[in-house]
Amino acid sequence: MLAKFRGTLLGALVGDCCGAPFEGQLMDSGSKLILRKNLDKLEGPAFKAPYKKYTDDTAMTLQVTKTLLDPNGFSQKLLAKNFVVEFFKESNRGYGAAIGEVFRKLRLTKVSDPTGPAMAQFNGSGSYGNGAAMRVSPVALYCVNKSVSELVKLVTDTATVTHTNVLGVNGAILQALAIRQSLLLKPDEPFCWKAYLEALKKDIAEVEKENDPDLDANPNAYEMQLKNMEKLLDNTVEASDENVLNLLGHSVAALYSVPTAIYCFLRHTKATAEDPTGKPFRNTLEYAISLGGDCDTIGSMACAISGAYYGDSVISPALLKHCESADNISSLAEQLYKVVESKS
Repeated sequence: MLAKFRGTLLGALVGDCCGAPFEGQLMDSGSKLILRKNLDKLEGPAFKAPYKKYTDDTAMTLQVTKTLLDPNGFSQKLLAKNFVVEFFKESNRGYGAAIGEVFRKLRLTKVSDPTGPAMAQFNGSGSYGNGAAMRVSPVALYCVNKSVSELVKLVTDTATVTHTNVLGVNGAILQALAIRQSLLLKPDEPFCWKAYLEALKKDIAEVEKENDPDLDANPNAYEMQLKNMEKLLDNTVEASDENVLNLLGHSVAALYSVPTAIYCFLRHTKATAEDPTGKPFRNTLEYAISLGGDCDTIGSMACAISGAYYGDSVISPALLKHCESADNISSLAEQLYKVVESKS
């Protein structure tokens, strides 16, 4: 389990660092070849190169981890404060304009209401982006021995500091549920993607039962996305890039990126037996980035799920040396593991 904790957080880092240079690019065949050669080089013999810097995805994941590790325990106020301090220390990590506005309001009010500025966003509807999902992996680790309902509550508490729209919150819950499943499965036992997906559908359906069909435009939105994913995985629909993007998406919206990240993991774990390279983590990373769009976040989420399943041994040590703060993140994963084990 310690290897899985490291794999989760390091996977999230690798996806972020490797995907960031390609974010928003049109990934044609030439770009995909450049991506493959780039990853091959990073995984190859050691060479001197500047760190691949992480973005806001990892910056916020680090603050969630540190808040969970605080000796006084987790609180929304502390998380909001940690986010604000980190943002004003290094605001050049690729944060969106909307989240910057939330942090400015939190600082002006001295975090008196940790969810108030987020609730006021977009005329009171809140953000439905993937910002809460991209940083949720430490919460899934922290709750690995807890019930699903406890996981859902803590994910919601961490999400609503910045994202109060039901699609933003439920996207974070779905990502955490996927990581949790990966943590609890053994990679040396046969993997059944259908069982994995059925469990996710069951859990997210319970979550979406709480949605108000009169207020929420898509009350079963994530359950429907998982059904779309099933069509791609069982070849009811051809799994071409075009169909993947049409059915699942690759945007900054949580609804059109979290399911895509889960699909990237399942597509390559499912195919391991047929894969002559035997590199499901690397293939998940490359494929997630190759879809383009918000590929650093999709790559980060997909690789967190993959790392949670396989553990850190599947991540190239050579590649990790090129990723900013890999040693620090590995250490934080170990600290989180010790805290979780002490409470179990």
